[in-house]
Amino acid sequence: MKNLRLKLSILIVMACVTNPLFAQEMDAEGCKDHPFFNRLENYYIDGCKENYNEYEFMMGNDKTQTLEGNLIDILYTYDGPFGPNLPSKLQVIRNYENAVAKMGGKKVYSRTTDDGGWTGATFHLQKDGTQYWLGIYNLINNPVDQFTLVLLTIEGMTQEITANEMFEKIDSGLPLALYVHFETGKSTIKSESEPIVEALYQMMYENPTLHILVEGHTDNVGNKTSNQTLSEQRATSLKSALVNKGIAPDKIKTVGFGQDQPLEDNSTDDGKAKNRRIEIKKI
Repeated sequence: MKNLRLKLSILIVMACVTNPLFAQEMDAEGCKDHPFFNRLENYYIDGCKENYNEYEFMMGNDKTQTLEGNLIDILYTYDGPFGPNLPSKLQVIRNYENAVAKMGGKKVYSRTTDDGGWTGATFHLQKDGTQYWLGIYNLINNPVDQFTLVLLTIEGMTQEITANEMFEKIDSGLPLALYVHFETGKSTIKSESEPIVEALYQMMYENPTLHILVEGHTDNVGNKTSNQTLSEQRATSLKSALVNKGIAPDKIKTVGFGQDQPLEDNSTDDGKAKNRRIEIKKI
């Protein structure tokens, strides 16, 4: 009987000891952790996907924002010993919050209770000119048996150009392509593009006889009719920004070409990014 009890005790101890490589061995084929984030102990990857897509991120109890970019979706499932050490929702969220904070990012939204709101957390990080949006969502049970990590990467097409450089190009008769960033599917200019708008204003201010044509262009995502409308609205939005700064409205004409005049192949993400542009021409 003593030997039997000893054997049972050994089996119980062995069952509670987790090989750190065991979880990785259970991962779904082709799936791996993102290099920014180490997985929590005793979780394995139950599934994953990666593509260029849009995702609706939680920004508040009653607020969301849809963003687009390269999307990684990883489903983590717990497979360790069940007991008092099983991570709580707060513990899972804190783990990623600390990792993001170390890289200079911040928490945008967090909720750990199910009473009248979404459960999960959203984080934002900007690193080397690239934006990262991290969502820790679908936390099943408390302690957490399963959760989803969503990471959206937005490659910023950075552009540094002076008013003089702008004028020299369009004065030579060449079109000037500007990568003004707008809200996804909208004509609202993002704050990160204010330096480009300011340089354009300086060009107009320093050359008072100059008249320009502002052309809006899109990629081929969506339908042709909506892209045509969007390109017109974005050109008009840029004109309005310049007029608000003091440029006379009659010095700026606008037109939209939608998706009809691509610079690059729309079959690649980089091509799409280059096709979403504003072109300035001297008239």
